[in-house]
This record gives sequence, C-alpha cells and structure tokens, in this order.
Amino acid sequence: MFESLIGLVAIIALFVIISRQQSRIGLIERELGALRSLVLSGVVPPVAKPSEQSAIDSRPADAATAIAAAAEIASPAVSEPVTAQAPALETEAPFGKAVPGPWTAGEPKAVEPAAPAAAAKAPGKPDIETALGTRWAVWVGGIALALGGLFLIRYTIEAGIFGPGVRLAMAAVLGLVLVAGGEFIRRTGFQVPVQGAAGAYIPAILTAAGAFILFGTVYAAHGIYGFIGPALAFTLLGAIGVATIAAALVHGQALAGIGLIGAMVTPMLVASQAPNPWALFGYLSIVLVATGVIARMRDWKLLMAAAFVGTGIWTILYMTDAPGANLSAILFIDAVTLAVLALVWLSRRDDETGPTRVFDWPSIAPGLFVAFSALGLSVDPAFAAAGDALPGAVILAAMVAVALYRPLALPLLFAAGLVTVLIYLGIIPPTSVSSDFSSGALGVDGQPVVVSDALTLRIGVALGLIFIGSGFWAARRLAASAPIRAASWGAWGVIVPLVILLALWFTFGNLDRDLVYGAVAALLVVTFAAGGEWIARREEPPLKGGAAVSFALGGAAIAGLLMLHMVFDSGWTTILLGAAAVVPALATRWRSYPVLGWISLGAVIAVLGRVAFDPTIVGAEFLSRTPVFNWLLPGYGIPALAFGFAAWQLARTTNGRPRLAMEAAAALFALLTLAMLVRHAMHGGVIDTGATTLAEQAIYTLIAIGAGAILVAIDLRSPSSVLRYGSMAAGVVSVAFIVIQHFLVLNPLFTDESTGGIPVFNLLFLAYLLPAIAAGGLALYTRDKRPRWYAAMLAVVAAVLALAYATLSVRRLFKGEFIGLWSGLGQLETYTYSALWLVIGVALLTAGVWLRSQVLRIASAALISIAVLKVFIFDMSELEGVLRALSFIGLGAVLIGIGLFYQRLLTRAAKENG
Repeated sequence: MFESLIGLVAIIALFVIISRQQSRIGLIERELGALRSLVLSGVVPPVAKPSEQSAIDSRPADAATAIAAAAEIASPAVSEPVTAQAPALETEAPFGKAVPGPWTAGEPKAVEPAAPAAAAKAPGKPDIETALGTRWAVWVGGIALALGGLFLIRYTIEAGIFGPGVRLAMAAVLGLVLVAGGEFIRRTGFQVPVQGAAGAYIPAILTAAGAFILFGTVYAAHGIYGFIGPALAFTLLGAIGVATIAAALVHGQALAGIGLIGAMVTPMLVASQAPNPWALFGYLSIVLVATGVIARMRDWKLLMAAAFVGTGIWTILYMTDAPGANLSAILFIDAVTLAVLALVWLSRRDDETGPTRVFDWPSIAPGLFVAFSALGLSVDPAFAAAGDALPGAVILAAMVAVALYRPLALPLLFAAGLVTVLIYLGIIPPTSVSSDFSSGALGVDGQPVVVSDALTLRIGVALGLIFIGSGFWAARRLAASAPIRAASWGAWGVIVPLVILLALWFTFGNLDRDLVYGAVAALLVVTFAAGGEWIARREEPPLKGGAAVSFALGGAAIAGLLMLHMVFDSGWTTILLGAAAVVPALATRWRSYPVLGWISLGAVIAVLGRVAFDPTIVGAEFLSRTPVFNWLLPGYGIPALAFGFAAWQLARTTNGRPRLAMEAAAALFALLTLAMLVRHAMHGGVIDTGATTLAEQAIYTLIAIGAGAILVAIDLRSPSSVLRYGSMAAGVVSVAFIVIQHFLVLNPLFTDESTGGIPVFNLLFLAYLLPAIAAGGLALYTRDKRPRWYAAMLAVVAAVLALAYATLSVRRLFKGEFIGLWSGLGQLETYTYSALWLVIGVALLTAGVWLRSQVLRIASAALISIAVLKVFIFDMSELEGVLRALSFIGLGAVLIGIGLFYQRLLTRAAKENG
C-alpha cells in the first residue's frame, strides 16, 4: 500500500514538473525558430548596441549560446550559399561543455528578426512521432526509474533475498546514482538538438526520481524498520529536501517544488514522543531561508509563496494542537517569516517603489498567517490568560514596519489592519470575536474576551498611534509616485484608530456623555485634517485631493461624528450634525478637494439615520406638547437650513453631484419639518402613535403640492436638475397621496369620519377643495415650464378633487356630519347629483375654452358622459314622478346647449381661419 502511494505521488509530481516547464520551453523553441528563419534568409544580424548587448548578456546561458551560434552561422552567408550553412544548426555542443537546462532562469524574450524580402517559414510544431520518441519516452522513463527502485525493494522483501539493511543500502545507492547520473549528463554538455523536444530535460527528471527514492529510503529506515532514530531521520529528510531545492538552481522550479514538498512533509513523517517546538521551527526556518534565497535568485514567486504557506500552516497547527504552546517559538518563526520576506525575498527589487506593481502577491501568504497568529495570541482565552496579547500587538507592529520598509509588502498592512479591527471589535460587549483553537476555528461567543482590561486600552492606544504615524507618513511619501499605495496607507491610518476609539468608548467609557473620549475624538479630527493637508502638499500636482487625502478628511468627518455623540445629548447631536454640513462646504472656498462635497452629504446621511432612529429628536418623553415651538422645529429646521446653505455654497465652488444631493436634502428636510410639526399639532404633541387622519393627510398633501411649486420657482431662478426632477417628484407624490388616501383609504364615504359641524370650513373644505385649488394653481403655473403630461395630470386631479368636494358637500347637506355610504340615498339627493355634475361639466367646458385647455374640455366631456349614463341607467330606475322628468329635461337642455355652443365656436373658428 505504501509503495503504491509513493508511486502515485511520484507520477503526479513528475507530471507537474513537466507541465510547469512547457510555457518556457515553448518560448525557447520560438526563439530558435526565429533564429533559423534569420539564418535561412541570409540576413546578417546587426551589431548590438551597448544597451542591447547588456540585455543579451542577461539572457539564460542556453539562449545566449544559440544566439552566438546563429551569428557565427549567419556571418559568412553574404558570400556563401545559405544552404551550405543551414546544417550547422543541427550540430551539438562540444563534448565537455556545460550547458544548463531549460529551467534555469526566467523566460527568455523572443528575438525580433529583420523582415527579409523572402523570409523562410518558422518550423512547425513537432509531429506525434517526435513527441512520443523524445518527451514522452523520457518522462515515462523517469517515472519508471523511480517506481522501479521501489518495486525492486519490494521484491527483495517478498523474496527474502536480502536483509532490510542491504535493501535500504541498495535503494540509497540507486537514488544517489540517479542524482549523480543527472548531474553527469548535465555537466557533459546535455542539450536537445531537435526542436520541440526541449521539454524532455533528462537531468532534471533523473534528479527528481533520485530524490523520491532517497526520501522513501530514509522514511523506511525510520518508520518501518527503526534503524535510525527520529533526530537522524529528521535531519536526513530535511537535508534531502534542502538539497533538492538547491539543485533546482540548475534544474528548474519544478524540482524545487518537489524538494519543498518533501521538506514540509518531513516533520509529519518523523514521529517523536516529546516533540520539540524549537527543533520544528528551527528546521522550518532553515528551509524557509534556503527556499527564499533560491527563489530570490530565480524570481520564482510560486515557490516563495508555497514556502510561506507551508511555514504558516505548521505555525497554526502548532498553536491549535499543542497543549501548552511555546510563545517564544511562535514569535521566533513569525520573526523569521517577516525577515525572509523583507531581507531575502523583497531585497533589492528595482521596481519596488515604482507605480507599475502595487504589491507583491507572494506577500499575501505571510501576511495572512502571521496576522492569524497575532489574532490567536490576542483573543484566544488560553493565550490571553497567559498575557500574550502584548506579544500579539508586537507582531502586528512588526508587520506594519515590514510593510513600511518594503512597499511591495502591502498585503501585510491590510492583514495587520484587519486583524486589529477584529480584535477591538471583539472587546465590545456583549458580542466579541474569539477563537476556539481546540477546534481550530473563530467564532462569536456573545461574551467579552478575557483581555478587556487596562492592558487592552494601552495596547489600543499604542496601535492607534502606530497606524496613524506610519499611515500618514507613508501616504505622504507615496502620494506623488504611487497613489494606490498612498491611499491604502491613508485608509488604514484612519480606519484602525477610529475602530479602536469606538471599541474603547463602548467598553470603558460612558455612553451617555464622556468628555474624555470626546476630547480624544476632537484630537483625531484635528490630526486627520492636518494629515490630509500634509499629504496633499506632496501630491502631483499639489493640493489635488487624491484618494489618500480623501481618506484622511473622511476620517476627520467620522471622528467629528463620534465626538458629537460622545459629548452632546440626542437633541443637540442631531442639530449639530446637520449644521456640520456647512463646514466642508465652506472649506471648498480654499480647497477644491472633491471629497469635501461628499462629506457634506455624509452629514445628511448621519442626520437621516438619527431621525429614523428617533423621529422625536429628544425622545418621546422629553418632547414638549407646545405646537410649533418645540424640539422638532430646530431638530428638522436647522438641518434643512444648513443643507440649503451648503448646496448654495457648493454651487459656487465645486458645483458637482454633491451640490445636487444637498439641494434635494434641503427640500426633503423642509418638507419633513412641516410634516412633523403638523403631526405634532394634530395629535396633541404625540407624533409616534395614532393613525393618520384625513385632516392630517390633507395638510401633508398641501405641503407636497406647495413644495413642488417652491421647487419650480427656485429652479427658474437657479436651474438645477435636482430641482427640476424634485419638483415633478413632489407633484407625483401629491397626486399619489390624493388618489390613495383622499379617494380610497381615508374617504369619509368609507370611513364615516366626522366632517365637522361647521357648514363650509369643515373637513371636506380642507381635504378636497383646498387641494383642488392648489393642484389647479400648480398645473396653471407649470403649464409652460414642465412637460405637458405633468400639467395635464395636475389639472385632471384638480378637476376630480373639485367634483369630489361638490359631491360630498351635497351628501353632507342631506346626511349631516357623518356621510357614510351605509346611510343610503334619497331620491332628491340622487337627482341633485345629476344636476350638479351637469353644472360642473358645463363649468369645466367654459374654463377649458377660456383657458384654451384641451384637458379641461376633455374632462368636461367625460363628466357630462358620466351624468348621461347616470340619468339613463340609474335615475330611470330609481327616480319617480316629477324628479324623473326633471332629470331627463335638464339633461336634454344641457346637451342641446352644449351642442349650440360648440356649433357657434366652430363657426367662429372657421370665419377666423377663412
């Protein structure tokens, strides 16, 4: 079973080796094909310039050799036939000349040949015969060698030919012979003359097969036969892994991957009764440093990332499984990881400060695992009880320092910032982020963590200062050259201190009023604002207000929001938040930072959140019952005035989208002010209970119609898309109120609500006649200022409201204060409706002709048609005697009069046109 598993792993690993090299081999094949075309075309390569020569010198050895050979071949092509020199491409290198394999360096660049008049075609892809005879034969041969050694050992065991010691010695010799054979072939001038066969790099395959056999031999000597102890087995396996990684310098990255896998698996293969963490992490540090040096020399990013991941996994496994984890060992391996990243992997990179690469992606792995270990030390009860929160904070500070020292290590900043935020959000009762390392998971346990004490407070202050100082300093340094990195530093320099301040206030402060934390928040406001200005002066061009500056000023705004909540009570907080929108708007007089207008809009969002949470501003129990002059007036009115002033100021400076949003906010809060004051007065000083009545709804409708008229008037003086569409939205909302509330939900015909004892100035006057006059006036006012459909909609609604008022007034005349439908209809009342509708229809027709409004004339025709249907269908069956006759006589007279009127109107129009 074990041999089968080893064989399967060997097959998979060897295929991974080959697949990883195909891209690079393809590039070399294309380059050789281009050189062949150049030689066959007879074009002499131009003499390389010094800069080009340095580029050629930096190419891999095999590519440089091929170029030199091509130049030697092409030189005599001017005087000699090309065909005589073409076979030179098929010659091999002299015996004894060391030719490294195709995996030794970075990807070569294809040579751009000069465009000859008749360039020869590049050689095509190799056929199936070449593939089977070269690449596949070598690959399968390498796998067969590795498996053959294992099967030979198995056979000797089953047949009892040799003892365990002899078998292991034979396996070790076979592994060493394969490694030596690979090195011998490489040193004696191995190269592949056939294009398309370079992927079958025999030295690397032999070395990989030998490494597999050596790994299996040492493991069998320890784990199966017990010939060697854990210490020696551990040392030998580690040495084989490191040696395999080192051999990758001449054999390629895939071989390094094999060695790294073997090195990382070694601690798991070697069991020990008393595991020593220092032996484990000392061994891992050696592997990590060796891998880092080799990966740095060849720029193998995947290998480096894999080494960081393996080390991190072992660290987390040790923290989760060890009964009493050694803090010093954890700090040691974290320090080694950060040192390898900063001093080995990211050392002397030419593009480290350039804007082309924002970050180095292999740095994500150490950032993730080191930050996770810091999180475990800070929140896990076992570590926190031992006082390990301070070392966890030291790790986070070290991560920030490395990110500051190596700009490409930007993932460390994000990991450290995120973990710090999680730690301090976790100390807020009653919910906390904690870890259960016995199950290897993080969770929310609903209880404060153990470290919510004075040490947590001091650590939070220190970490906040570290993030502020490093964040703003790095943002200023990178503002001109790397704006994305600068924005990242500026963001975390703001986010972490704000989260720490909020968490400490919730945990240790007074939530009602805390002047100490309020003073700290005010200090952050000044610090962030000054930091944003400090960064802006280093931008290119200066003071343009980029992303880093926006984060700094946005952080100042959030700190100001926290300060108001910490220092003032509910009512003053809402008022001052609204008034604070003026500050960034005024600041646009001196700085044209785009973020300033959005900060004003942020004040709007904050006030909306407060009034949504508590619409009474100060709480229902503290709200005065005095109409108008209570906390609602300043609580809604002052923000409305402040938003209007901010919109006015922004219109004269930045004049962007924030200005339009501020205009809309000013109009909204003006309406809210009136609506809340009305509700307060209508409900005796209580605004959060009681159903809405028709009278209250009528006032809301009048406010909406009035707001539409005001917005139209303001838009005519200062055109704005917000005012234009806002005015139409107010009209549409008012129409929706009328249709839904006035006609359906709150109609006294359906609710039987009291209409009042006063004959004229009653509920019907307030709910139907006044909205009809307001809607009609707004329709007339917007006739040429808004789309035709808008004015027509308002005109129709006004006419229907007037009809409803007249109809309901007739019913009130017959029924009294309560006009519900269930009280029935009388014959005289029924006849009165018919006469009334005809009179109103005629009135609408007259008004339509006088105002030249087709909408009113169509409404008149519709109303008269309804009256006709009522007379012929309802009155004929319900009325009796003289009322039935009068109904038909009146209808006939009106219709004849309308006909004569239209004939006369048409005759006059014909004369005028003639």
